This record gives sequence, structure tokens and C-alpha cells, in this order.
Amino acid sequence: MAVSTHPLRALRWDGRRLWILDQTLLPGREAWLELTGAADTAAAIRRLAVRGAPLIGIVAAYGVAMEVAHQPGLGALERATGELRDARPTAVNLAWAVDRVHAAGLGAGPATLAAAVRAEAQAIHAEEDAASAAIAAAGADLLAGARRLMTICNTGALAAGGDGSALAIALELHRRSGVEVLACETRPLLQGARLTVWELARHGVPHELLVDGAAAGLLRRGAADAVVVGCDRVAANGDVANKVGTYGLALAARPAGVPFVVAGPTSSIDVALPDGDGIEIEERDGGEVRGFGEAMVTLPGTPVRNPAFDVTPAGLITALVTERGVAAPPSAESLRGLLT
Repeated sequence: MAVSTHPLRALRWDGRRLWILDQTLLPGREAWLELTGAADTAAAIRRLAVRGAPLIGIVAAYGVAMEVAHQPGLGALERATGELRDARPTAVNLAWAVDRVHAAGLGAGPATLAAAVRAEAQAIHAEEDAASAAIAAAGADLLAGARRLMTICNTGALAAGGDGSALAIALELHRRSGVEVLACETRPLLQGARLTVWELARHGVPHELLVDGAAAGLLRRGAADAVVVGCDRVAANGDVANKVGTYGLALAARPAGVPFVVAGPTSSIDVALPDGDGIEIEERDGGEVRGFGEAMVTLPGTPVRNPAFDVTPAGLITALVTERGVAAPPSAESLRGLLT
């Protein structure tokens, strides 16, 4: 299967307005939503119309830019920053991007505030696109010779700049020598089944979909040469928060002797957080687990625990691949080396 030469992108920016591909409708329908300011951008992030840690950082930065373009001034800047910074709690990229555009606005005069915020948002977007390309190359070098990768959730263009993070590595390996991807479905919202499979099919990459519960047994049987996942936040010691189910893959990969590789831009590293125990884990509505739309899979009102993320200790991670290089294994020392 040949890889498509046409880039897949989840957002469009024309210098004034932002459109996002509504990921809640994929793969059944491709529909674009126009966002106009902070409120609708925050709402789109909360309901997962746009998702993926690096991508929501880019989109949030544009949300602030659009808000201050409509109402230039520090009041709009502070209001937009507050609304978007709290849209989702776990991914550090969101706060990182919003804080960057906020600082750019504070550093500008009243006449240039809107332009400064817009320029910073565009710079963040360009940097994340470039980071994706660098991650893809570094990860493919690290995993040269791998023919079968396992992944969870969605880490492609629907989640980050460029071709994504972990999925960008798979695409680059496929361009070089061919690869097959085993995609975990990723309950309860099926980002693997709905989004990763859609991206892989668009790129012509051979793939198979598996239920989350099958992953550990398949790893034990040698079905994958490596597990490659993304990250929403990396603590200073190398602990990683990612989509719930990631920790289980790491636990299964270790006794199977399968490398467990995390990929993400350095914007996902939170140097202010000593370890993963301090990462706030988003708990989402139980309705996501009880059923799909109108179809219930359990009794109405059943109590539900629905953490959207879990934390994988650094000791289970073979390598962290970033645009600045590879930390193998991730640790406080190796992360400092990447960031200095």
C-alpha cells in the first residue's frame, strides 16, 4: 500500500478565522466547524471536536487570537486566556500555548496587541508542525527495522501538528521500508477505531484494529516489535500521562521484551511538575461509558469511573522521542539535557 502524498490536516487558518475538522463525526462524515473566539473554541475542546495535546494547544492559541481581534485590549486577553486555559486539565500543551500568546499580548502596546497575539499563535503552529517532522525522523531512526507497531488512541494529524507524534513515526517508517500498525480501539470513545484507522487508511498504511483487552496477550505472543504512544504531559522525572490504557500496555510490554516508546513535542514536558503523581487526571462524564449515543450497554444510572488518562512511570519507558532528540530512558537528567 502506498503512502498518500497529500497531507492530512485537522485545522485551517486563513490569518483571521479558524476551521477545525469535527472529530466527533469521524469516520462517518467529514465536517468543518468555523470557530470565532474563545467561548466556541473552549467548547470544541471540551466536547472533543478537536483533541490531542499538541493540537488543542495550537487551537487554543488561535482562540485567544480571534477573541482579541474582535475586542482588542487587555480585558479580552485575560478573559480568553482564563476560559481556554481551563478547557481541559491534563494536557500541559494547552496551558503552555495559552500562556505564550498571553505573554506576547502583555508585551505589546495597545495598538499592536492583537497582531502580536496572532503572530505568536501562528509561530506555535509552525513550531509544532516542524516538531512533528523531527519526531518522525528521530523515531524512525530509533526503530529502524521494526515492521509491526502497536499504538493506542490517536496520535496523528488529528492530534498534533504536521503528521502527528507517534503516528508520524509509523508513517515515516512506512515511507522508508514498510510497517504494519496494530491499533487499539481505545475505549470508551474509540479514538483508535474511529480516528487512527481513518488516518492509516488515508495514508495507505497496512493496519489491524484490536480491542483494548487483546493488546497484552498479543504482545506476549510477539505480535509487535514495539509499542509507540503519544503523551499529554511528561513530568520532570520522565513519568508520562497519556490516554487511559497506556499504562497497561507498558506493563505488558516489559515482560514481553518489547520496547515501549513515547513520542511527543517538548511542549508536553512540564518541568515544574516533579513526578507523575502530581498530574491532574481528567474524569469525564459516565455517559461516555454507559453507551453510544442512544444505545445503552449497561443499566441506566450505573455508577462509572471514567478517567481519560493514566500515568506510566518513567521506569517502564524505553525512550521518549522529541523534536530535540531522544531521552533513553527518560529521567530528570536526560530531560534536562533535551531542554538545555
